[in-house]
Amino acid sequence: MESNKKLTIIIKKKKKGGAGGHHGGSWKVAYADFVTAMMAFFLLMWLLSMTPQEKKEEIAYYFKHFSLFKEGSGTNPQMGISTQQSSQISIEPAPPSGPATDGELQQAEEFKEQVEKEISTQMEKLKDQVVVTFFQGGVKVDIMDKVGTPMFALGSTELTDDGRKLIALISENIKETKYQVEIEGHTDAVTYSTRQYGNWELSTARASAARVALEKNGLDASRLIRVSGYAATQPVIKDNPYDPRNRRISLRLYPEDASGGASPQNQQSAPEGTPRK
Repeated sequence: MESNKKLTIIIKKKKKGGAGGHHGGSWKVAYADFVTAMMAFFLLMWLLSMTPQEKKEEIAYYFKHFSLFKEGSGTNPQMGISTQQSSQISIEPAPPSGPATDGELQQAEEFKEQVEKEISTQMEKLKDQVVVTFFQGGVKVDIMDKVGTPMFALGSTELTDDGRKLIALISENIKETKYQVEIEGHTDAVTYSTRQYGNWELSTARASAARVALEKNGLDASRLIRVSGYAATQPVIKDNPYDPRNRRISLRLYPEDASGGASPQNQQSAPEGTPRK
């Protein structure tokens, strides 16, 4: 039997996107992100405009050589940053090796003046990276790093072009003397540490690289009396062990004794501490 009732079809329409209009929505989040990014950008521009040129170069040098995949990179936020304006170099001359003759004192003075003169005329941009001091009868030459002009590639034992040129110039002057030569390697406090390799090994290897460079430039190997590495134990910038000037090669030059050998007193002239040889 057929039903006399009619079926009524009701259609309901749902309105979508109620939150997507001008009353709210995801566009506000995107706009807030944009405004935050713009504020950060203009803050960065303002900081850069207030930063001295020297600091800009230091920061640029740091990021140029920074690598997540290089051993020791990023171990300290002060790596590569100099405090040259606020810190003074404190290089202590070697202790006296005994009474010096007038000839030894004159030779030391002449060597110091000659090295400083040649570096000023031939390599002026590096003149503040070489410090020559002398003690009774001997001379100490410190060849230091500087932001933008390092002597060695960062974390490496390979001399840079500037490093090779400086050692070549200094070796030419050493060859004109009869000095016996001791070579020291020093690092800053940035750690390059693995089970096989650390700052002790790096400083010693750099001293040895300097030895090879001296010999390649004609220095007789028989005049070399010691090659040592001191890691970061003897910084010249004591209030900032991360200062790049602490990365250096030190050449200690001793006069020969009457028998033609190295003066026996120089065995006590090395700085305090236990170097790795």
